Amino acid sequence: MARANPVEVEKSLKGIDFPAKKEDLVKHAKQHGANKEVLETIQQLPKEEFYNAADVAKAVGELDRRQ
Repeated sequence: MARANPVEVEKSLKGIDFPAKKEDLVKHAKQHGANKEVLETIQQLPKEEFYNAADVAKAVGELDRRQ
């Protein structure tokens, strides 16, 4: 499965208020026209609260290391 890179995910989350839960990230990305890969990547993140964009980028990077 194709996975979006952290920069693509960060762009789709521009303007989101942190802290945010994964569900908030998905909702925000959808509302801002994120592509399929970005949405699928966000949905694969662990269910936790993210305190800033760096937390999200770190979680996306960890997804790649798990495969």
